Amino acid sequence: MKTAVPCYYHLDVEVSPERVGQVRRILAAHLRFWNLENLVEPVCSGAEMLLRAIDEHASDKNTSIEMWWNHQHLITAVGGNDHALRPDQDLRTCLQHLAATSDGWGCCAADTGAKVIWFSQRARAGARVPLVATAPEPITQEGLEVPREITPVARLAGPASRSNGVLEEAR
Repeated sequence: MKTAVPCYYHLDVEVSPERVGQVRRILAAHLRFWNLENLVEPVCSGAEMLLRAIDEHASDKNTSIEMWWNHQHLITAVGGNDHALRPDQDLRTCLQHLAATSDGWGCCAADTGAKVIWFSQRARAGARVPLVATAPEPITQEGLEVPREITPVARLAGPASRSNGVLEEAR
């Protein structure tokens, strides 16, 4: 059986307006290398929005970007080192964009106190498959009823004198 090998990419960058476009092209190149051309636009636009917001609001511009691809999900994480940056206030527009364009997203704090914002895209066989709940289909075959066994419940309840009372209460 052939198993899929996960892919990982890490980039440390000092954010500036000039570097945002360069980082976008670097991420796009890695996604194309992983045969994920269909995810280039949503991933790069999300990362670009986060980098521009960090450039605008953060005092510490050193940022780490990571991408993990496990052949089902691509997770992109952008971590800033600015302890004063508040994602709920400073990055509200970016988070709304991520919520609208990704299958999942979140924000957490690293061990160093830095903020990490991540978002995921789901794809299989070169096509993005949205996470949508499917309606249950009716069962076409009749199932056999399995008889219930009360003996294990009686054993868990305790001695035989108490088990009758417990079983009566359960009925």
